[in-house]
Amino acid sequence: MKQDPAVVLLELRAVTVLRGGTRALDNLNLSIHKGEQWAIAGPSGAGKTTLAEVLAGQVFFAGECISHFEGRVQLVSQQHRFKNLSNTSNFYYQQRFNASESDDSCTVREALEGFDDPQGWIELLHLQPLMDEPLLQLSNGENKRLQIAKALLQLPALLVLDNPFLGLDVEGRATLNAVLNTICKKGIHVVITVSTGDLPDCITHVAILENGRLQQQLKRADYLQLHPAVDAVSVRIPSYLLQNKTATAYSSIICMENVCVHYGEKIILDQINWEVKPGECWNISGPNGAGKSTLLSLVTADNPQAYSNNIILFDRKRGSGESIWDIKSKMGFVSPELHLYFDQTSTCFDVIASGLFDTIGLFRRLSEEQAYRVEQWLHALGLTAARHKRLVGLPAGQQRLTLLARALIKNPPLLVLDEPTQGLDATQVKAFLALVDEICRSCSTTLLYVSHYSSEMPSAIQHYLRLDKGKRVEG
Repeated sequence: MKQDPAVVLLELRAVTVLRGGTRALDNLNLSIHKGEQWAIAGPSGAGKTTLAEVLAGQVFFAGECISHFEGRVQLVSQQHRFKNLSNTSNFYYQQRFNASESDDSCTVREALEGFDDPQGWIELLHLQPLMDEPLLQLSNGENKRLQIAKALLQLPALLVLDNPFLGLDVEGRATLNAVLNTICKKGIHVVITVSTGDLPDCITHVAILENGRLQQQLKRADYLQLHPAVDAVSVRIPSYLLQNKTATAYSSIICMENVCVHYGEKIILDQINWEVKPGECWNISGPNGAGKSTLLSLVTADNPQAYSNNIILFDRKRGSGESIWDIKSKMGFVSPELHLYFDQTSTCFDVIASGLFDTIGLFRRLSEEQAYRVEQWLHALGLTAARHKRLVGLPAGQQRLTLLARALIKNPPLLVLDEPTQGLDATQVKAFLALVDEICRSCSTTLLYVSHYSSEMPSAIQHYLRLDKGKRVEG
């Protein structure tokens, strides 16, 4: 018997979620009908992730959620915390670059053990070449594909994806778009949260959130027609925060000669030659797994294989007596997963202040001048209201801005920004790019900037380094 396409599969009635004394969702009503595939859009902090958690039954709420998916709902979160073979999840950032530590991490094959795959999701998500890789050494995009595969292998009727395109390169986004099309064709319904410009082909309807309230429900064509472009913005940072007397104090910021990094027989970087002069602004690009994070780990003093290579940082050869803290004191750093390594009690204020000391957490008392500087950056990035809130409880966009403030607070001679606009909405991206341009222009700051998309790069970038399979390539 043919089913009625108008049948309601899931209905939210007056759903309200309180978090930290504020309404993350406020009296929300939404119905999903058979054959509909929904995207949840809205600015950073609108409540998109909270709504995804409601649909998956992972957060307490007032109101009703009437579902006919019979509990077969899987949520793929933006970030995934996993346990190692010692059954702990308390990782430190440098751990992923230490070969001995990866031995304690289960492999992709072990993570997928026990699942049947009659639909061929593992092959479709390009996971076969990664089956024997430790989870600790997966790139952001590779880890995302693994989490989607694990969710699909549990045979969901509804797949909820929280910002799934976050951190994927051009090829990765195309792959995910094709996978989503296949998922829908097999009768699985999807709900995804999206940032601007990330509307997959399979989406039929869009719900727009703002401050926890449902503002609009639109069909795909109407959303694409009404969605406005974001104008460029100007950013004014107090000159007090942009004082930097050391930006051009070196003849060379980075010099690498025939640099190689390998774990066992696997080559991650292969004969890299690269020099960065003071004041130069570089874009580093390449597909997921190309070696970008490993290259940056040599610069940020997080990779022990730096000592076996010919690497000069700030005019000093690695292994000539300098400490990791000597190097880190000269740079500000952001990575896609950095927030995962902070204690869950760390506040927005504490995280920003920790940038003064290059620690993952605040472990000392601030001077009056240091505390004033933190307050100034809170104000400059619109984070004053979040100053005493825990980092883990902030919306993804505010988490990212907090980590950006942490990187900028010293106004260091080198900024290393690895996909820094992940999680920001369109307005925040424009404001942040303007901020980076102002810092590079005013302070002669050297910039290493990882991004796959020209629309998400500051105009200050004039130099390009592209990696593919660990090699430096042209284009």
